[in-house]
Amino acid sequence: MSLRNAVMAALLDGESSGYDLAKAFDASVANFWMCTPQQLYRELDRMEADGLIAARVVEQERRPNKRLFSLTGKGAEELTRFTAAQHKPTAIRDELLVAVMAADRGDVEAVKASITRRRRWAEAKVERYERLRAKLLGGRTEQEFLATAERVGPYLTLLRGLSFERDNVRWCARSLTVLERRGARLDAAT
Repeated sequence: MSLRNAVMAALLDGESSGYDLAKAFDASVANFWMCTPQQLYRELDRMEADGLIAARVVEQERRPNKRLFSLTGKGAEELTRFTAAQHKPTAIRDELLVAVMAADRGDVEAVKASITRRRRWAEAKVERYERLRAKLLGGRTEQEFLATAERVGPYLTLLRGLSFERDNVRWCARSLTVLERRGARLDAAT
């Protein structure tokens, strides 16, 4: 998958400025696709040049003019082709997992500190995603939302992000418990 597919999917909700797209990415797409604002703006320029999106300039009085982007027919066709393709599972590339794998011969305390930081990070993301979920539901039950929402894709990807981060919290807690018990056992043996 490329950034442009994520941008086109985000534009399904309608016209958006680059700034608003960056905020939307941070609030929703970030649970499965990360990019910096600089990467996003470069990609928007390329996509416009490729005819996948169109931009219009909105003049503003006390602020700089802004460009609003929308999906073109060509972009919608490209997004349809993307959704029809077979998608490969994502491979995990995580430095922390390499450190955990080497913890027996490395600095176990540093690894435990890294796991603790990861757990805090994941817990914060769970809280953030739960707030987003409540906002999306808008006081409706999940069943009511799914029966009446115009689009359910953003909700389903949010659920995946929640599941992923909750699993990270569980894994971190389990790993810390194992490393603590192992350390206590090794200390008792010496």
